[in-house]
Amino acid sequence: MDPPVIKSIFFVLRLAIAWLLAIVLVASLWSSLPLIGWIEWPVVLAGMITMALVVAGALSHLGRVRLIAGRIDKSTLANRQRRQVEIPFEAGEAFDLLDAAIRELPRIEHVESARDSLQVRARVGRPKSYGEHSLGRWNPLLWWFGIPRNQILATVTPGDDSGSVTLICEPESPAWSDWFLVDDATNYENAEAITRAISRRVAERRRGEKADAAQTATEKELTVARLNLLHAQVEPHFLYNTLASAQLLTRGDPARADEMLGHLIQYLRHSLPSADEAMSTLGAELERAIAYLEILKIRMGPRLGVQIDVPEPLRATALPPMMLQVLVENAIKHGLEPRTGGGTVWIRARGSDGEVAVTVADDGDGFNSRTTGTGIGLKNVRERLRLAFGGTASLAVVANFPAGVAATISVPARSEREAVHA
Repeated sequence: MDPPVIKSIFFVLRLAIAWLLAIVLVASLWSSLPLIGWIEWPVVLAGMITMALVVAGALSHLGRVRLIAGRIDKSTLANRQRRQVEIPFEAGEAFDLLDAAIRELPRIEHVESARDSLQVRARVGRPKSYGEHSLGRWNPLLWWFGIPRNQILATVTPGDDSGSVTLICEPESPAWSDWFLVDDATNYENAEAITRAISRRVAERRRGEKADAAQTATEKELTVARLNLLHAQVEPHFLYNTLASAQLLTRGDPARADEMLGHLIQYLRHSLPSADEAMSTLGAELERAIAYLEILKIRMGPRLGVQIDVPEPLRATALPPMMLQVLVENAIKHGLEPRTGGGTVWIRARGSDGEVAVTVADDGDGFNSRTTGTGIGLKNVRERLRLAFGGTASLAVVANFPAGVAATISVPARSEREAVHA
C-alpha cells in the first residue's frame, strides 16, 4: 500500500479512536446520572453525529493538506509547524524583515514585537476554509472546543553577520487538543507564507544591492572615463603658449628655451594615460605639477612664486591621477593669472592618524575672482575621491589668509598597491 495512504488511514483512525474514547467516557458518565441515565438514545445519537463530523473533518483536513502542500506526511499533517530560516543580514535587520513579513499576513489580529529580545508574537484569525461549520452552533465539536485562533512565535538568534529565525505556527488551543482537532492546514499555510515573504524580501534586498552596485560601477566607469579624457588631453592653449614661448626664447635665450622644453617633456610624460593606471601616487602627481609650474615660472617670470613642502615618506601615498593637477591649475587660472602682480602657489602635505592631507593654496584673488570657473573640475575631484576611497577621503576648499584660496585633499595613508587591492 502507498505510504501516504497508510499515513492518511492512521491519521483518521487516531482522531476517531480519541473521540470514541471521549464518547465512551461521556456515555458512562451519562448512564450514572439519576432519573435520565437510563435514556440511551441521546448519547448514541450525539456520539454518531460526533463521529461522523470527526471523520468528515479529518478527511477534509487530509484533502486540504494534499492541496496546499502537494504531499501527505507527518510534517504536513501536524497542527503545529516549526521552521528554521536563515536570513543573511545582521540580527536587527533580520528582525525588521521578519516583523514586516508577519504583519502582512491576512487576518492578523494582534502583533507584539520586542526588538531588544528579538521576538515577535502574533495571533491570526483562522479562516473558514469551507464556509460555516456543519450543523452551525449545534455542532458538538464547537460545544467542547469552540473555534480557536492560531498563534505565531518567531525568535531571531544573532549570528556572524546573519540572523537565524525560529518560527512556530500553532493553534491557540493547548497541545493535547491535537488528539481531537485539526486546523485544516492553516498553520502550515501561515508558516509557508511567512517563509515565502522572508525569501521575497531577501531577494528584493539583493536585487536592490545589485542594482546599486551596478549603478555605482556605471558611475565609476563614467567618472573614470571623464578623468581619463582629462588625463589624456593637454589644454591646447597651454601647449600652444608653451611652444610659442620656447620658440621665442630660442632666438634670445636658448638655455631657457631648452629648460622650458625639458619641463614640457616631463609634463607630457606624466600626462599621457596608462591602461593600468587606476591609481597614481602623490610623488608622481607632484612631479607633473612641478613641471607645469616650472613652465609657468619661465613664462610669468617673477610674477609666480612656488613653494613645495611634501615630505619624502608621504610621496608614496596613493592618489587618483590628475587630482593635484586640477587644484594647481585652478590656483593659477582663477587665483594668480588675473592679478597684475601675480602671487605664490604652495603645495604642502602632512600625515597624521592614518590620513594624509595635501593642500594647494594661493594668495590670489580668491573667491572674489571674476574668472571663477564652473566648478566641474572640483566636482570631478570629489566624485573620483568618493569612488576611489568611499567615505574615507574628502576635498575641502576654503578661503586662504590673508588672500586667496586653499584646497585640501584628505586621503587614507596607504600606498598605491594597497589602494588598488582595497
